[in-house]
Formats: sequence, C-alpha cells, structure tokens
Amino acid sequence: LNDQAEREEPDLSQKDTEPVEFPAPEVDRQEQGFTCFFTGLSGAGKSTIARALAARIASTGRPVSLLDGDVVRQNLSSELTFSQEHRDLNIRRIGYVASEVTRHGGIAICAPIAPYRHTREAVRSTIEEVGCFLEIHVSTPLSVCELRDCKGLYQKARAGLIEHFTGISDPYEQPLNPDLEIDASQVDSDEAAELVLRELSRRGYWTDGQNAGSSPTQKAFGKQLKTTTLKQESQAL
Repeated sequence: LNDQAEREEPDLSQKDTEPVEFPAPEVDRQEQGFTCFFTGLSGAGKSTIARALAARIASTGRPVSLLDGDVVRQNLSSELTFSQEHRDLNIRRIGYVASEVTRHGGIAICAPIAPYRHTREAVRSTIEEVGCFLEIHVSTPLSVCELRDCKGLYQKARAGLIEHFTGISDPYEQPLNPDLEIDASQVDSDEAAELVLRELSRRGYWTDGQNAGSSPTQKAFGKQLKTTTLKQESQAL
C-alpha cells in the first residue's frame, strides 16, 4: 500500500503549475493611513498647525502620531549635528517612522523644517508606496518668522553665533509643487488645520462625519494641543 500511495502522490514540482492569485480587497480611503508633512522655516508655524490638526483628528478616534521637530531631535536623532548630511538623515528617519504608521492604517503628522527638496521627495516616494502623502508648505515670510523668534535664534544666526541656520546661513529649498501652501501670518492654527482637512476630504481621505463620537479623553487631548501658541514653534530642525 505504501508503494502505491507513493506512486499516486501528485508531482508538485511541475513547472506549468501556476499560482492562484486572489485580488486584494478594496479598502475605503477614509480607513487608509496617510501622512501630513509640514515643511517651512523655523518659526513659520509648522508645529502649532500640526498640533491643531492632530487635535482635530484625535477627537474623532482615529489613531494619530505627531512627529514634531524638537521631540524627534531629542529622542530619535540626538547624536546628529546640523550638517547637511545629518539633516538629510534625520528627515529620512522621520519619513521611515511616518511610512510605518501609514502602512498600518494610522495617521502621521510631521513638522520638521526639512530644508532640502531632494530629501522631501525621497520621503514622499517612500510613503506613497503605502498610502497618501500630503506635503504642506508653511510659507510664512522670513520677516514674520524673525519677529516670532522668542529664543533669539535668528538674531544669533545673523550675528554669526549659530552656524548652518536655515534661511540665514543655510539654504531652504522651497517646494516647487506642494500639495498645499499655507501662510501662517494670514490664518490662525485652527483655520490652517481646517484647510488641511479640506484637502484630505477632496482626496477622499477625510469626511466631516468623522468629527462625531469623540470621547472625553480625546477631547482633553485635543484641548491640550490647541492651547499651543505660534510662539512655541519648533526651532530644532
């Protein structure tokens, strides 16, 4: 019997056997992950808008990760300097974390300066493989950013006391075709967050109906984020 069973066992090594492919299930865009990537000069208002946006999203119950410039520098890239090579590496690290969040259906909100165009495009390419990438250029004029500089960093940079300071002694390469441009000297953080949500809605990743059903904890989180003022803009990246 054993000999007969061995003779009747099918030959699975046949080269003409083709694998059966099953179509990937369709996923509603409103359930897919996405990344909102803010870029702009120090003091432009990126972090404040990012926090307001995170508060709006968190109040709906969607998982959201805020990758703020200061926090990332302190916890993920503390060993890096402000050389072009290290800035590039820092932004790529942020992009990798954001891509993993997006891949698993979460929402990543990034707020670095990200001064180099080629690095931003590399991050876009990585994230667009797994979800939506929205580049938001916070185009607040340099003169306004300097007025908001409560730490005096621009003044020190102009005096030559700080090297490689973006916008003064180091270049900021403006996005050529950002998905959204916001001048934070013309709108407040809540209005700016609303502009981002409208663009996401236009692309099918957001709907006003998602604003219902927030828990007390999520409301408290949102309130805490919204209390941040524009003067608390990240200066680190």
